[in-house]
Amino acid sequence: MAACNPQALREILSSGDVASVIFSPNQLEEEAFQEAVEALVTTTQDCGVAAVIADQSRIAGRVGADGLQLGQDPAALEAAIDKFSPRLMVGAANVKTRHNALTLGELHPDYLMFGKPGGDIRPEPHPKNLDLGQWWSQMVEIPCIVMGGSDPQSALAVAETGAEFVALGNAIFAPDSDAMKPSTAASRVKHVNELLDQHAPRFETVED
Repeated sequence: MAACNPQALREILSSGDVASVIFSPNQLEEEAFQEAVEALVTTTQDCGVAAVIADQSRIAGRVGADGLQLGQDPAALEAAIDKFSPRLMVGAANVKTRHNALTLGELHPDYLMFGKPGGDIRPEPHPKNLDLGQWWSQMVEIPCIVMGGSDPQSALAVAETGAEFVALGNAIFAPDSDAMKPSTAASRVKHVNELLDQHAPRFETVED
């Protein structure tokens, strides 16, 4: 997610339903990343939202995060699950193929993510990620996240695949001065929630 202070993050997370916030180190060194996210993790959890750290397992433990997100390497994912689960939820992102998804799924992660944080460079979600999300959600019980596009409307395209969750980055924190305002990001979260409430497909449970 974009640079943010605890007060601004609280405003954003209070504006609609958010399942988790994924904190990625990007170009930050380990010490700087830990310093940047420590208070944000606490704020995220205070809002009833799961705080997930990407790639940095030591920092996930130090700051008391709820989850750890790794890449698509099966060996690294298996090691993390053995070490941290169930204390932390452990997921894999940037899953690119059906074969890789099935291989990772055999390790029983808490979720798979099709696409990666920072990959939302176009208004619409990547078609391959949508296809993978639809295929996965129809045949596997492990939840999946699909990376949306830079347009908030892209959340609906993800919902229509049947994927449990949509990840949004630039759709909320667009890289321009106005969109970096907490009030703007908060209004976008609210808009996405309203969009999904009004138009996303409903999945009903049929009972005998």
